[in-house]
Amino acid sequence: MKTLITGGAGFIGSHLADHLLDRGDQVAIIDNLSTGRLANIEHLTDRPDAEFVLGSILDADLVDEIVSQVDTVFHLAAAVGVSLIVEKPLESLMTNIRGTETVVEKAHKHGKRLLITSTSEIYGKNTSDSLSEEDDRILGSPLKSRWSYSEAKAIDEILAYTYWREKGLETIIVRLFNTVGPRQIGSYGMVIPRFVGQALRNEPITIFGDGNQTRCFCHVGDVVEGLVALSEHPEAFGRVFNLGGGEEVSIRELAERVIELAGSQSSLEFIPYDAAYEAGFEDMERRVPNTTRARQLVGFESSTSLDDIVRSVIDDQLV
Repeated sequence: MKTLITGGAGFIGSHLADHLLDRGDQVAIIDNLSTGRLANIEHLTDRPDAEFVLGSILDADLVDEIVSQVDTVFHLAAAVGVSLIVEKPLESLMTNIRGTETVVEKAHKHGKRLLITSTSEIYGKNTSDSLSEEDDRILGSPLKSRWSYSEAKAIDEILAYTYWREKGLETIIVRLFNTVGPRQIGSYGMVIPRFVGQALRNEPITIFGDGNQTRCFCHVGDVVEGLVALSEHPEAFGRVFNLGGGEEVSIRELAERVIELAGSQSSLEFIPYDAAYEAGFEDMERRVPNTTRARQLVGFESSTSLDDIVRSVIDDQLV
């Protein structure tokens, strides 16, 4: 098999590349390095079964050429992170909508299987006990840049689903819930690597809001196994799947746990959302995934504990 990973120099994409190469696949990576990093894939540069192309998914001719040469496409390229979306909403929309449209069109043109990674942001402010794939989206005003990422990803999902329904393109949609692990950086609002970096420097751990909001975190290794298994299961085509962890934790509790595991002297510092992002910023109070669908179809399991996830990030940043 030869696989294309868009955004393959990113945190998740680089781990996916490692996984596929380890099992004997050939891998092509396209990334413009806007959020991806060469450091994530430098260990692949001399491998004959790995190819890196510096370029953008907005370059239709380039995407066409690469897609024509592979069997399967994993579409991970996106503008990600709350900070980036708020700071550069127009650029993010262009990447997340037009870029995905290009990838989907070229996958259909050449008849290639396509897995698109979406996000738990799809659910917006829905705080259900366990968010399932059919749950309603509850969003704020479209004039708030905060929600532009959710809106763009919803369009991506509609594109993928419609190409499957109307044109027979083999598409799979996966909504990721707070994937974490080595190589992830905190520059774009990713909470665990940001907390770990502050803890290792014995700086105050900065918590946005009151810290009572809760999340579930999943190790990148567990996510990658789920992505690959879903991409190969014929009953996954035209469907959407949640992948995420099952251990719910408040952001305040998470910060305290990071301090303990890092052996840090850091204190906690609470910053209002308006100061951290923009006036009128809205956050989700709770986000817990229901992963029953993926578990029943491919045996997906979030087997890495939160403590082990945090330790893996600590070890990564200490290297």
